[in-house]
Amino acid sequence: MEKKIGLKDAISIGIGGMVGGGIFAVLGLAVSLAKGGTPIAFLFSGLIALLTAYSYAKLSKKYPENGGTVKFVHQQYGNGLFAGGINNLLWISYIVMLALYSSAFGAYGAELISLTGEKDIDVRIFQTAIILVALLINYLSVKLVSKIESISVVIKLLILIAFIVIGFYGLYKHPENLGQLSPKNWENPILLLSGGMVIFVAYEGFELIANSISDLKNKEKNTEKAYFGAVGFVVILYILIAVVTVGALPFSQIANAEDYVLAKAAEPTLGQVGFTIITITALISTFSAINATVLGSGRVNYNIAEDDELPNYFCYKFWGEPIGLLITAILSITLVNLFNLQSISTAGSAGFLLIFCIVNYIGFKRHQELESKKWIHLTASFLCFSAFITLIIQQFSQNGSGVIATLGIIFFCFLFEWIYKKTEHKGLPD
Repeated sequence: MEKKIGLKDAISIGIGGMVGGGIFAVLGLAVSLAKGGTPIAFLFSGLIALLTAYSYAKLSKKYPENGGTVKFVHQQYGNGLFAGGINNLLWISYIVMLALYSSAFGAYGAELISLTGEKDIDVRIFQTAIILVALLINYLSVKLVSKIESISVVIKLLILIAFIVIGFYGLYKHPENLGQLSPKNWENPILLLSGGMVIFVAYEGFELIANSISDLKNKEKNTEKAYFGAVGFVVILYILIAVVTVGALPFSQIANAEDYVLAKAAEPTLGQVGFTIITITALISTFSAINATVLGSGRVNYNIAEDDELPNYFCYKFWGEPIGLLITAILSITLVNLFNLQSISTAGSAGFLLIFCIVNYIGFKRHQELESKKWIHLTASFLCFSAFITLIIQQFSQNGSGVIATLGIIFFCFLFEWIYKKTEHKGLPD
């Protein structure tokens, strides 16, 4: 009997994909870039996510097979050099996300241990160990990954909503703190936009809905509702979290606690207990995100290899699962230990903005068969590309090495695909 999922399940998948490790990893970075305009930065990136969700909804309804973004790219571009480069970039972007989540896990883990009095802690131990633990769980039981994700979604949403409620109570008791949110404390529009784009990785998880549309009840009626319900809820959630965080702490304290700012923002109202609860929530959230991303990215490179856009080595099995799981974990560990949080976030956001630009453009090119409004697809594609360019230009002055690494990753994805296409018939195994 075919197993179907309801609208609430599909929305939960999208929310779970977005409210993972992203908000815990990038909130402090967003405040450092946008200051009092952080809620506006989240709104900017949220609007781009909503417009892109329109393209995903229309494409998912037309092509409901599993594969999501990879399937959409193939529909428009076949499996040539361009499609292969974009799909490789999707896989590498997942690896970047994995590094981002493990970076957040390391920061919050080190802070939790420091409460015991141990101050000399190397976060790289936590960053590396958590990826290895997630890799082991993925090899032992995929069902366990699903259970961890289901439980963690409920826990983190309940605690984040409680954080918002308590935070607004704190603002009610200390209305003078609202001054930090006034326009005089906003950065200039370019920095606000750039701040929104650096944290765009906090929204990218809605694309996971595409993989579940084939099992969705009443696709015609529920597909758009699933995407817009998930993204709309998360946009509001993130803006409220940003308001509470900026209103809870002076900018200097936020800067000092950039990597674990959400826990720090709970201290003024709830003290050490609040700090500890949010820290544990962050660990649960980032761990579940790492688990799901190891699984998802491992399957993505397996699918890409099946489509002959990666060497067939990626179709090999290790311990009963695709060897891509192991390769993904090794690359993520390397990345998180080589680059800082801002560089990793920039690379992740840039990768997904470019991918979403392409998906929106595919929607534009196919608007007649999708029965959709082409101006929405075109606007979304233009905004994604503009945001990508703005991010690269603005970040280059602040974080040149991160931008070079980002552009290097994009170039490498296409270079690798070109080399593979040139050599695939010259001795590579079937």
